[in-house]
Amino acid sequence: MTIYIMDQTLPRIHNPYEPFAFTDVATEAAGKLEQVYCHFWQLSDTMILGMKDTRLPFLIDGLQVLKEAGYASIIRNSGGLGVINDAGILNVSLIFPKHLAATTDAAYEMMATLLQTAFPERTILAYEIADSYCPGTYDLSIDGKKIAGTAQRRIKDGVAVMMYLSINGDQPDRGALVRRFYQAGLKERFGTDGYPAVNPASMTTLEAALGRKFTTQEVIDRLQKALLFLITDQSLYPLESLDQWLSENDLSEQMQQRLAGMEKRNHPIKEFSDEPTI
Repeated sequence: MTIYIMDQTLPRIHNPYEPFAFTDVATEAAGKLEQVYCHFWQLSDTMILGMKDTRLPFLIDGLQVLKEAGYASIIRNSGGLGVINDAGILNVSLIFPKHLAATTDAAYEMMATLLQTAFPERTILAYEIADSYCPGTYDLSIDGKKIAGTAQRRIKDGVAVMMYLSINGDQPDRGALVRRFYQAGLKERFGTDGYPAVNPASMTTLEAALGRKFTTQEVIDRLQKALLFLITDQSLYPLESLDQWLSENDLSEQMQQRLAGMEKRNHPIKEFSDEPTI
């Protein structure tokens, strides 16, 4: 079994809807074709909103805060809460047939093990950092500060475990912006109704936690090497052309459908974001 690598990091990514559409298409394909994918992707200065965020009572006020700070906004095709993306954040999706991790927890443990294997210098623990943004049971932290959050998506016989990893940059500033977003979106109800009372000090970067600088490519290289320990007797194969992969596997129509779904989902907030051309 080959592990296919899809790299959509900056500046390769041109359509911000594409990583979300690809995740769904590849997740379904993973189960059907018995393939494994590792998807690396980034967005520049964007707040990715979960479906729960769209139910904020004063959502428009929150979106205006983001816009004034120079951040676009995009609604992803899954639940959960918002996260900030910029050049210092790497998103990693590990996509595989569900028989490799039959339970939800087993799939999350794969991602936690992947990150720990890639960065053995410090102990990385998995538990909820409740006052971080987008908190969850499998938040990944060093010395009590979150460096990564995880989410999971299952489509038919495929599983996608997604990780948001803060490599470098001003993490307190990211946290402060997300806090202002929720303050504007909730007013006096800030910190209630399942929305986090974000504490900017609850999160940190990989660089700050490990005390050294990292490039995005160095982090990707480490994660790829760790993959070969996690899923043994495999080889890595870069997907140089998304269009070619879609065509070879008869998935082009599915991709267009997923892109159209993202466009429709984001139509209500298009005035607050640079809407891509599909």
